[in-house]
Amino acid sequence: MKKITALLLGAAMVLSLAACGGTASSSEAASSSEGASSEAASSEATSEAAAGELTTVTPGTLTMSTNAAFPPYEMTADDGSFEGIDIEVAQAIADKLGLGLQVDDMDFDAALLAVQNGKSDMVMAGVTVTDERKAVMDFTDSYANGIQVVIVPEDSDIASIDDMQGKMIGVQRGTTGDLYCSDTVENGGFGAENVTPYDNGLTAVQALMNGQVDCVVIDNAPAQEFVAANPGLKILDTEYANEEYAIGVAKGNTQLLDAINGALAELEADGTLQSIVDKYITAE
Repeated sequence: MKKITALLLGAAMVLSLAACGGTASSSEAASSSEGASSEAASSEATSEAAAGELTTVTPGTLTMSTNAAFPPYEMTADDGSFEGIDIEVAQAIADKLGLGLQVDDMDFDAALLAVQNGKSDMVMAGVTVTDERKAVMDFTDSYANGIQVVIVPEDSDIASIDDMQGKMIGVQRGTTGDLYCSDTVENGGFGAENVTPYDNGLTAVQALMNGQVDCVVIDNAPAQEFVAANPGLKILDTEYANEEYAIGVAKGNTQLLDAINGALAELEADGTLQSIVDKYITAE
């Protein structure tokens, strides 16, 4: 998982997400040139042209696989809908491409496999770009930086990363926190025998509260949410890892990859990405 320079700990980055999509006809693009700048009209025409050529799992729809238990990137609202940074970014991308948005919630590992197996068009779930993942899927330009941190009880004797040796570490299955911690000591990990993977971050934190693990390694943004909701926990001052988040698509699907990258560039240029991030993460 995965996947913030002074963002999660008071920083700036670019991300976002939400729900369905809109379309804009070529006639609308033509008429809009009378009241909009030629640059904006050109950008809209480019997005429409890209959408017209795209082949998606469901025609007219951009299907996103995710794990909606990773606040503030993706989570389930009280009414059962999905919300968060990645959801709103995905919605904005779909809008740019003139497509509707379908969000499919599943375990993190399954979300990655859905793209590889052609069951979704893209995966957004705080996904970190790694060499192993690049071997089985393609990634867009990075849209955020993520920091892996360590959650411990307030009275824990774990005060630094070094103190984690020999402790039982809780992680979210399939995330980079899982991969890093499960690696050998020689490679900077703690050994798979000292790691307990859970289906999502919330379950890992609940295990920490119940004394089943000694600490939890997870991204800083959800870590802040979990600690705020569970008195008695804290985050170590030292970060465990710093990494980049990107959107995963099927290997070789350059058409969709280029279209999403184009939309991301426009959303960054017009400030939409940053406004979504600021909505969910406030600088401290």
